[in-house]
Amino acid sequence: MAIVAACPGAHTNAWRPDRQRNQIVRLMQLTHRARTKQCGGPPHRGAHRFQRLAMRWSSQQAWEGLTQSNSAVFLVWRLHMTQTRRLWLGLSVLLVISFAVLLWAGSEIFRVAPPVPERVITDQKTVVYTRADIERGRQVWQSIGGMQLGSIWGHGGYVAPDWSADWLHRESMEMLDQWARSDGADGYAKLDPEAQARLRGRLQAQMRRNTYDASTGTITLTEERASAIASVAAHYVSLFGNDPATATLREAYAMRNDTVATLEHRQKLTAFIWWTAWAAATERPDASANTPAASPPDMPANRVTYTNNWPSEPLIGNSPPPSLWVWSAFSVTFLLAGIAALGWHHAVTHDREEVQQALPQTDPFAALQVTPSMRATAKYFWIVLALFLVQILLGAITAHYQVEGQQAYGFAISQYLPYSITRTWHTQLAVLWIAVAWLGTGLYIAPALSGHEPAFQRLGVNVLFGCLLIIVVGSFAGQWLAVMQKLGLEHNFWFGHQGWEYADMGRFWQWFLFAGLLIWLCLVGRALWPVLSGPATDTKSIVGLMFLSTVAIGLFFGSALMWNEHTHISEVEYWRWWLVHLWVEGFFEVFATAVMALIFTRLGLVHARSATIAVLFATIIFMSGGVLGTLHHLYFIGTPTAVVALGASFSALEVVPLAYIGFEAYQTWKYGRATPWMARYRWPILFFVAVSFWNLVGAGLFGFLINPPLSLYYMQGLNLTPLHGHTALFGVYGMLGIALVLFCLRGLKGQMYWDVGALKFSFWALNIGLVLMALPTLLPLGTLQLLAAIEHGYAYARSAEFMQRPIIDLLIWMRVPGDVIFSFGALALAWFVCRLWIAPRPESAELEKTEET
Repeated sequence: MAIVAACPGAHTNAWRPDRQRNQIVRLMQLTHRARTKQCGGPPHRGAHRFQRLAMRWSSQQAWEGLTQSNSAVFLVWRLHMTQTRRLWLGLSVLLVISFAVLLWAGSEIFRVAPPVPERVITDQKTVVYTRADIERGRQVWQSIGGMQLGSIWGHGGYVAPDWSADWLHRESMEMLDQWARSDGADGYAKLDPEAQARLRGRLQAQMRRNTYDASTGTITLTEERASAIASVAAHYVSLFGNDPATATLREAYAMRNDTVATLEHRQKLTAFIWWTAWAAATERPDASANTPAASPPDMPANRVTYTNNWPSEPLIGNSPPPSLWVWSAFSVTFLLAGIAALGWHHAVTHDREEVQQALPQTDPFAALQVTPSMRATAKYFWIVLALFLVQILLGAITAHYQVEGQQAYGFAISQYLPYSITRTWHTQLAVLWIAVAWLGTGLYIAPALSGHEPAFQRLGVNVLFGCLLIIVVGSFAGQWLAVMQKLGLEHNFWFGHQGWEYADMGRFWQWFLFAGLLIWLCLVGRALWPVLSGPATDTKSIVGLMFLSTVAIGLFFGSALMWNEHTHISEVEYWRWWLVHLWVEGFFEVFATAVMALIFTRLGLVHARSATIAVLFATIIFMSGGVLGTLHHLYFIGTPTAVVALGASFSALEVVPLAYIGFEAYQTWKYGRATPWMARYRWPILFFVAVSFWNLVGAGLFGFLINPPLSLYYMQGLNLTPLHGHTALFGVYGMLGIALVLFCLRGLKGQMYWDVGALKFSFWALNIGLVLMALPTLLPLGTLQLLAAIEHGYAYARSAEFMQRPIIDLLIWMRVPGDVIFSFGALALAWFVCRLWIAPRPESAELEKTEET
């Protein structure tokens, strides 16, 4: 109970009324102050009642009556626990409502998603494509890496084009050229502006008209459009094969020769890509309902396509609809309102008097008894470093593909490690090594908190480690076989490459990983069970929050199992972002917040009660925007306007707490200087400070740069997206994973001397390298693409014509210094950790040597 810390002996037979009275009166006075405005205003309602109670309890006679029934202890404990209970209740209500709305939004997305036709025919009844062709083409697309080679609807890689936008532009140009030639011109480009405008109007009417018949499942096209489709399909068959005519383009797109092995599969692939372009060009039924404003009689209604007019394509009139402008403006308004509200809360609460924490004279963790299962977690931290280094190597190879599309300094690397494989492994390892760092931290910290080592806990830790290794090796091998076209489409979904960014591994390996996470959940839970089931303590709520986030991490990975091989792409995207946004960016962050709070309370740097309230409040603030903020990833996958509005509003609230991240950074820095022995934790603390910095810059500034609907309409899939991705994923979650690893290593190797020179170099090299990756390359490159997309359309901004310009090559080469510095920082970190085991030096011996010197 909260009262125990301030009233030692309250639950013993040695009851001392005078001493206990003074302590409880002091607690009542503190409660009164906490409920009274400190800036000169009147007290909150009920503050005078608290003061009268404290005064009444100060009288000896009243005190003796109360202490006989122990009601004083109960009432004060109740006062301190009431706020915690309210926060728990608020968090519970928030999550129930948020997930209810998120599920409703999913049902709306599924309801209005672009239909997959049974047949695509011409007005002369000639069959162009069938549903089987489209489904088979999607399987082919997934087997070659899917989103890792180019993108669909803006989601995926950045070197090859967005295939939806590319097909849409090529088909439009083919029809315009056909009509121009039929009018006697050499092509559309040779016509005068008036004639071009006339043909664009004709094209817009034909491309945007929705001819889907729901009763028969048929899309009907004109013969001239079918001819244009055949011409574009021939280009794609050539591109994904080994035709010398498109060799230069393959190199620009970082595609290996014979990306798709057979002619039949290349032809099926064109059906799927055409369908994604059709959805981007075709107006929804009743699309004028997109805005409640009635159209004037003399003006056409502003109608939208299935993808909310994405991508920007001037030829067919694809431009941002009014709803994107409106909800982008509201998004900024909600952001400013949220910052103002949180600022008011901080101004009201930050000056309140707090009980000074008596800091320990020595490091509390120095006397920690390391159990066998805790010691067994060391291998997790070794594998974290190994995966981190491999991820950096693969990132360097992937980046080099932008310069030499098929080779690496003369070596034909694309024939052995194609771009889609190196990018797949690079992105997957980014999540895997960070996740393993947090999994290892959970396994280490649980017995440390409870002091309880369950039976066979070490065996469970070792078994889980073996499972993780099998999953990494097995899933990566399956992906390589799939991309090299050696696995076969019939086995690809289960054992190969699913093609969904960050959810690429085959379904068998996803089930295996889900089982491993459930094992982890059980291991952490059984170690924490004595705390969770024991009597109330100051930190029980934080431990409970940590355990609930552990449960959520284990269970929410199940969102990756919610789709099957032929589930509609809009539904897959919905569940995929549950995995990426909620699993990685949501519950892992809650877990890390709880772990950090427990570390600081166990170090004696912060009151457990204050930490409990702060963690619960921070979780409420984060999750208030975090859950429904998932929807901002889904603006252009067939999403209705109401869902766009929700995503725009709540994704803005995600950024609100980051505006005050400087306070968190300063408080963390203060902890590092609180006592002399905290010097042992200087560099883990500084990595925590770096987390705060990159939270503000990477997640906050660069995140909100692309979050509003109007911004994302143009920026999705441009290099401003990886600008946010790199600085947020590594800057926040990577730095946090490293900080947690270092804290655990301080416990595992607490009596060993830490040569912090390597850590210092690693810290600064990683941060400076990340800055040099972002600012000289990704930011200017993304900005140039953005200007091109606004002026000429999205397809041009992603085209080889634009991306092969000399200025783009220069910007890509400018990234090299940052990559090199960053890599040396990672090597220094690995060297530091290796020396703790390879060449350990006792801390006492180093101290003696220093004293002699």
